[in-house]
Amino acid sequence: MIGQCHLTQYEFPLREDSMTDSIKFYSTGDEYGEFSNFADYPIRIGKATWPTTEHYFQAMKFKSKSDQNEIRKANSPMLAARMGRDRKRTLRKDWESAKVNVMREALIAKFTQHDELRELLLSTGNAKIIEHTTNDDYWGDGGDGRGKNMLGRLLVEVRLRLREESEMTNSDQDEA
Repeated sequence: MIGQCHLTQYEFPLREDSMTDSIKFYSTGDEYGEFSNFADYPIRIGKATWPTTEHYFQAMKFKSKSDQNEIRKANSPMLAARMGRDRKRTLRKDWESAKVNVMREALIAKFTQHDELRELLLSTGNAKIIEHTTNDDYWGDGGDGRGKNMLGRLLVEVRLRLREESEMTNSDQDEA
């Protein structure tokens, strides 16, 4: 029937704004705030559960298990972030080369362990995802678009990975 769209269980509805050029997020209370590392979605990596991806990311800056556990137990992602910036703790030597992979690991955990987040990320279609903030020109866009937006780039990468996995699953089920 013309004008109607019927979705199979394997297709993901696209939000209207997924057809726009970009989606901007920052605060957890805003639209797409779920994409923030401060969003309250626990992740399990290895044998530990982390309250947020921010807790995990900040803790992984340090080799010391006691430092990692202290940060994991922080009462808020903001406190975890502050603890991660505390240079009284010894930063791991390879942090600059490891940080993108640590963030990628956290995001993969977050968006594979929470179905509603997976669906939200997939619903963004092909839109560019931007962490829009003047507070960070590495993970965010720097507020003026000149930042690297590494968090947004990684979210796009995770979205592509989830889409490919979904297509492979659908293909396998079609062949069965």
